[in-house]
Amino acid sequence: MRALFSLVGLLVVVAIVMLIANRQLQAVAPAAAPSAGAAPVGSATPPTVQELSHGMQQKVLQDINQSLQQGADRAADPKP
Repeated sequence: MRALFSLVGLLVVVAIVMLIANRQLQAVAPAAAPSAGAAPVGSATPPTVQELSHGMQQKVLQDINQSLQQGADRAADPKP
């Protein structure tokens, strides 16, 4: 009887984790879709994987540079 309750409890926990993971993936999926718009405006063909990768790399590079600049500005400000 104890083993049966353990097994049922384990299955309930796995089901809950799967539901939470599914909701999280659904919440992230719409946010990832707009990044696919890296193609030129007038192009009828979808962007290639290489173009998407290059666009993502450029976005990360810009974000890192912006963060570094903000850190440098914060460090250069005199403390009140």
